[in-house]
Amino acid sequence: MTTLVIIAAALLLGTVVGFKMFTTWGTRWGATPEECARRMTGDAYLKGGPAARVTMTRAISLTKRPEVVWPWLAQIGRGAGWYSYDRLDNEGKASARHLVTWIPEPQLGDASAIGYLRYLEPGRELAWWSSGIPFLGSKARMVFNLLLMPQDGGSRLVIRISADAAGPTAPLALGVFQVMDTIMARRQLLGIKERVETYGARAEDPDHPENGLPDQYQSCVAIYASGKIAGSRHHEEIARWRQMALEDKVNG
Repeated sequence: MTTLVIIAAALLLGTVVGFKMFTTWGTRWGATPEECARRMTGDAYLKGGPAARVTMTRAISLTKRPEVVWPWLAQIGRGAGWYSYDRLDNEGKASARHLVTWIPEPQLGDASAIGYLRYLEPGRELAWWSSGIPFLGSKARMVFNLLLMPQDGGSRLVIRISADAAGPTAPLALGVFQVMDTIMARRQLLGIKERVETYGARAEDPDHPENGLPDQYQSCVAIYASGKIAGSRHHEEIARWRQMALEDKVNG
C-alpha cells in the first residue's frame, strides 16, 4: 500500500468519524434522552415513507414562562425571520428583535419556506409540513415540530426536525441536510433564548422600528391562511405549500 493510498484512507476515515461525531452532537443538542424518545405530533406524518430517514431533536431551557415565549415561536418564518444566521437563511435581513405588530396569529394552512402549518395547539405546539422537496437528486419530506412546556417557573422548548427521502442519492441528501440543519438549528435556539430573555414581550425595537414593508424582517415569502402575504422572495415555491395545504384541506 503506497503512502498516498494510506493518506487518502486516513482522510476518508477521519471525515467519516468527524461527520458521525458532529451529527451525533448536533442532532441531539441540548435534548435529554427522554426528549429524544418522546413522541411528538409530527412523527406520524412520515409514517409509511421511505426507509432513508433522519430525526433531529434539540432543546433549550428558558427563564420566561410559556406565555412570553409562545409569541416569539408563533412568528418564526411568518414575517419575522428565522432567528438564526441571517446572512445564510434570511438573505442578510436582520430577524426581528420584537413581536412584529402586523403579523397575525398563526392559523392552520399558513405557508412559509418550511412548508405549511399542519398542526397548531396555541401556546404549546406547532408542526410544519412539506413534501416533494427536490434536494441533491432525491425527493424529500420534512416536519418542523416545536413543543413548548412549562419548567421550574420558566419554559422548556423542544424542536424536532424529521425528514425522509426517496431516490438513489437519499442517504447523501439526508447527510448533507443533517450538517446544514445542525449549524442553523443550534443558532436558532440560541436566537430564541436571546430574544425571549432579553426583550420579553416588547412590541417595538427602537433600533429597527417597523417601516411598514412586508419584507423588512424576512426575505422569503410567508402566505397567511387569510391570503395576505409577507416577504418578497421565492413566492412561487411558498405558493406551492399554500396550495398543498388547500388540497390537503388544512386551513385556518
